[in-house]
Amino acid sequence: MPVKIKNGETILFIGDSITDCLHREKLHAPLGCGYVRIFADMLTVREPQKKITVANHGISGNNVGDLRDRWHDDVLEIAPDWLSIAIGINDLHHTFEGRISMPVEQFGNIYDQILSQTKKRLPDCNILLIDPFYMSRDKTSDSFRARILRALPAYIDTVHQLSRKYQTRLVKTHELFQKQLKYHKLEVFSSEPIHPNSAGHLLIAEAVYNALSL
Repeated sequence: MPVKIKNGETILFIGDSITDCLHREKLHAPLGCGYVRIFADMLTVREPQKKITVANHGISGNNVGDLRDRWHDDVLEIAPDWLSIAIGINDLHHTFEGRISMPVEQFGNIYDQILSQTKKRLPDCNILLIDPFYMSRDKTSDSFRARILRALPAYIDTVHQLSRKYQTRLVKTHELFQKQLKYHKLEVFSSEPIHPNSAGHLLIAEAVYNALSL
């Protein structure tokens, strides 16, 4: 099915390194080498009759607080017709590492703020939320990865609750990767749990395309 994005409209992707994917470097500008680029390529070959502007505003290392700090300039002033937000794993991961403190309650409150601002300022903007994921099935009770996996559902549930509250589209990436990891080793999708390779980004791009087709 074709996406619901109409000819002449703009879709803006914002998030952390998973969205960024080197899009600010000359070699990969302006869309990066990840799921945003793959999604744009899908649009080109599947719906050649449409002229849709795709923009990438991901910044590596960002958490939800960073998004809030640049939301006015990087989203509201641009006023996209469609907006995709992928954030959360840095909020959890960096908190565990002691680099920031972003407990799930604070994560939810800040995320709620930026969604509320968006709905007030851009009431006709169509929003897609991409939940955070972690590519591991480590059940070892004392491992770092196992502790991340135990804490992650609270952040995922927060994103799902906000999606229901603001009636957005939703991509459940953690669920998608966990299904894949039942059949494939981690190395098929990445060398570590956070940053996907081309296969992982293809999985996300397909999910985004499908979500925007509903």
